[in-house]
Amino acid sequence: MKKYIIAIVSVSFIFFMPYLATEISESYNEPYNFLENPLPWLVITTFLLVLLMLAWLLIVVLKKVQLLEDEKNGVTEKTPHNNFGVWVNQILQKWTKSKDIDEEEEIILDHNYDGIKELDNSLPPWWVYMFYATIIFAVVYLVRFHVFDGENQIHEYNTAVAEAKANLEKYKETATDLVDVSTVTLLTDEKDLKRGKAIYNLNCAACHLPDGGGSIGPNLTDENWILGGGIKNIFTTVSNGGRDGKGMVAWDKILKPIDIAKVSSYIVSLQGTTPANPKKPEGDIWKE
Repeated sequence: MKKYIIAIVSVSFIFFMPYLATEISESYNEPYNFLENPLPWLVITTFLLVLLMLAWLLIVVLKKVQLLEDEKNGVTEKTPHNNFGVWVNQILQKWTKSKDIDEEEEIILDHNYDGIKELDNSLPPWWVYMFYATIIFAVVYLVRFHVFDGENQIHEYNTAVAEAKANLEKYKETATDLVDVSTVTLLTDEKDLKRGKAIYNLNCAACHLPDGGGSIGPNLTDENWILGGGIKNIFTTVSNGGRDGKGMVAWDKILKPIDIAKVSSYIVSLQGTTPANPKKPEGDIWKE
C-alpha cells in the first residue's frame, strides 16, 4: 500500500508543479527576477530536485531488480573499480544517515509497546538543510518586506488597478462602440438614426407606438419628460429602465451601448413631430 501512495504522490507532484510554476510566473511582472521574486525559482529548483531524486530511485530499483535476477540465475557480479553504484550509495548514506536492516539493533531504544520497538534514527541531513533554508528564507522575507517596505500584495494590487484603469481610458479613446452616459453625444448621421429607428420599432414601438405618440408608455414627441429629456437623460433611462415598479425594463443587458445611443438619438429626433393620436403629456416640461 505504501508504494502505491508514494507513486500517486510522485505523479501528482510532477503534474502539479508545472501548473503551480505557471500560475506563480503569471502573477508577477518580472517572475524570473530572483531578487524581487525568489518564489518561482524556489518552485523550479524543488521540482528539478524531485525529478532527479525520482530518476535516481528508478535507477536504484532497476539495479536491485537486475541484481536479484542475476542472483537467481547464478551470475556473480565482479565489482569494478570506481563503481558508480557504490558512489551513489555513499551519497545516499551521507544525505539520509539511514541504517541497514542488519545494523538497526545499534539504534533500537528500550521502549517496547506490545512488541513494537522504536528506532533512534537521526533526522536526514537533506531535511535538516531544507529546514535551515526555510529559516533563511523567512529572515530574508522579513527584512525585505517588513524592514525595507518591499512591494507587498496591497501595493501590487493598487499598481495593477492603476494600470487597468489607464488601459481602460486608453481603450475608450479609440473604441467607437464603447459609450456610457458620460461620453454619449447626440448622433445626427442618417445611418445612425436609421439604425436607431429599427431598434425603436423592434423594442419600443409596442409601448410608445411607431410614431412616438405613446400608449402604455408616455408620449415621446412633446416637451414633457418624466425622467428628463436630452440625449444623456434618455440614454440613462433606456439603459437603467424607468420608474421602479411601473416603468420600462432596463435595456443595458439586451442592447449594446452604441445601439442605446442610436435609439436615444432617434427618440430625440421625434421631438416636435405630430403623432396620429398623441397621449396626454406626463411629467414636467424639460428644456436643454
